[in-house]
Amino acid sequence: MLTGKQKRFLRSKAHHLKAIFQVGKTGVNENMVKQIVDALEKRELIKVNILQNCIEDKETVAEQLAEQTEAEIVQIIGNQIILYKESTENKQIVLP
Repeated sequence: MLTGKQKRFLRSKAHHLKAIFQVGKTGVNENMVKQIVDALEKRELIKVNILQNCIEDKETVAEQLAEQTEAEIVQIIGNQIILYKESTENKQIVLP
């Protein structure tokens, strides 16, 4: 579990990132989860965009993604979710 201080730190790191995934009307699928797991391993911190035509609400999508990728939800802001997962091989972010 992330502390408030760690979340603030990760939010500041994620600020300049662009969303690299989009969740559309099909919602979260296996293929997307695999790609997100790979991206988290490489980058540790990613943004996921939720499109207007997504049927499920953003909290549900965020929880599904976090559960299936074993990542932490840093923040849900607007239609974007920021996810963090410590990398096993490419550790770049040192949490406070």
